[in-house]
Amino acid sequence: MKDRIQAFLKFLETDKGYAQNTVAAYKNDLNQFYQHIEQTPEIHRWKDIKKTFITTYITNLKDSGDYASSTVARKVAAIKSFFHFLVAEDTIEEDPTYTLDSPKVKKRLPKAISPAEIERLLQAPATDSGPKADRDQALLEMLYTSGMRVTELVSLNTSDLSLEDDGSTVTVRSKKNNAKDRVIPLTAEALKGLKQYLENGREQMLIDPHAEALFLNNRGQRLTRQGLWLIIKHYVETVGISTQVTPHTLRHSFAAHKLSQGKSLQDIQKLLGHANISTTQVYAHLTDESKKKKSK
Repeated sequence: MKDRIQAFLKFLETDKGYAQNTVAAYKNDLNQFYQHIEQTPEIHRWKDIKKTFITTYITNLKDSGDYASSTVARKVAAIKSFFHFLVAEDTIEEDPTYTLDSPKVKKRLPKAISPAEIERLLQAPATDSGPKADRDQALLEMLYTSGMRVTELVSLNTSDLSLEDDGSTVTVRSKKNNAKDRVIPLTAEALKGLKQYLENGREQMLIDPHAEALFLNNRGQRLTRQGLWLIIKHYVETVGISTQVTPHTLRHSFAAHKLSQGKSLQDIQKLLGHANISTTQVYAHLTDESKKKKSK
């Protein structure tokens, strides 16, 4: 049975052109579902699975309390896509998920940390010295002051930088069809950290002189999303920030702080690369919530 999951994942990667992170998420969700199937002796083939079996599985996920509603919805979507694939491949005749409703996702406001906490976090690498400290200072400054997504930051190449006397910028290359690249101005703080890293830290971390990646790991290779997350986690613990912080928290904080400083939603939308302004409007609600807490 598991060979069908492998075939589906290959289909997503080669035929659909899904990103590796997306395929990895499908793999994780379907493997978890398969482990549940293995605990059910009466199921030997995919066509043995009925809708009631799947709904019970989903209920267990919800009741466990281990997953956010958005995570459960993603797992259900993965299962539905997989069974659609099985029907298309003539592995099964009827799709047990055909009338299955997707769980409602509770909309949560994005979490931001205070400007004071951001300041502590950005100053943390300065307590050390060396190439890693230079890199960490530069990437934290860029991640916060640009509002970039984590994937966008680790995907940057040195050629994406334009360091000019009359205004330095970084170009974020779009991975989506028909979407425009966006050019983000570099702040004085980000530029200072970036120049220090390029002139010292990166040169020492560089192994392949032809490497294009801007941010490198200890092996001279492109820094990964997981590597960036571990760096942020380290400094969050170092400065004693008790709020849960993820790489995306800096993006949320950037947007919320810009809005509170008087930037328009349209300006923030452009900087964040949101296709629809309704996505950006959530930060207005976040700012309102913050004001309410301060007034209490």
